[in-house]
Amino acid sequence: MKLKIMKNVFFTLLLLGSTHSLVVNAASAGTGGISTAFSKNSTSVGVVLGSGSAFNDNYVILGVGVGYYVVRGLELGIDVQHWFSGDPSITKVSPKITYVFTQPKVVKPYIGAFYRRTFYGDYNGIDLDDEDSYGYRVGAYFSTNNQVFIGGGIVYEEYLDCNPLYDCSTSYPEIIFTVSF
Repeated sequence: MKLKIMKNVFFTLLLLGSTHSLVVNAASAGTGGISTAFSKNSTSVGVVLGSGSAFNDNYVILGVGVGYYVVRGLELGIDVQHWFSGDPSITKVSPKITYVFTQPKVVKPYIGAFYRRTFYGDYNGIDLDDEDSYGYRVGAYFSTNNQVFIGGGIVYEEYLDCNPLYDCSTSYPEIIFTVSF
């Protein structure tokens, strides 16, 4: 039993120490007509393309996200990512809430929070425990016109059930392209 706990601590530290990724939301499209970005009853669909490293391996990250604006600027959504081409396989499911400050004309700041469940495949015959985390994101969208927004920000993530003697958090940039139609 102690050996399994030691292995889990080792692999968690390895993951936390070497995980860094740049996730790019390659496209996000809203529904509901022209100039409806961030509007009530608008739906957004995003595609994630990026790269990352964990467990001393490099990954290609692909994902999809869906969001719904319950009121102007307030989005509830879920993102799913799968990390390919590395060992072990990694899948992340993240319910999220994001608020976009729609009042400014050109720059529209956003702030959000999420919960994430990370599922791991077997790693060299070792069954790794799945992990829970939570975090927040802050950034801003820049309008090129009423239909296209380019955003960028920073994401902070904190892992739960992590040994307090170790750094159980990570930060990474995000880039978002949003097209509304």
